[in-house]
Amino acid sequence: TYEQICTGKTGHAEVCKIVYNPELIKYEKLLKYFWKSHDPTTLNRQGNDIGTQYRSAIYYTDDTQKKIAIKYKEKLSSSKVYADSIVTEIRPLDVFYKAEEYHQDYYRMNTQKPYCKFIIKPKIDKIFNNQ
Repeated sequence: TYEQICTGKTGHAEVCKIVYNPELIKYEKLLKYFWKSHDPTTLNRQGNDIGTQYRSAIYYTDDTQKKIAIKYKEKLSSSKVYADSIVTEIRPLDVFYKAEEYHQDYYRMNTQKPYCKFIIKPKIDKIFNNQ
């Protein structure tokens, strides 16, 4: 449950499972959005959200995704896009547990909540207004 994960004792990370059609959008473009939408240099933290469940992570499902993700991370690191070192982990997806129903489409269903207005919306704007 969300409450269990928030204890930081389960070892789980809060992530989104992205199902996509590579003929419509390339994996590299998804990675571009990933890197732009958060701070990959903060260990176990994203903004005010603190704990191991908030670590920056990419979980791949095949070797091609792994290679592309590692290459993208190395390119960002070597070009010094970020002032601090990138701490994003890149690991195989072992198991994915779907969050409770109230977390599904959370932003779309809660656009007026303060967290959505002040934390999520600026990230969405940053991604889609500066492509």
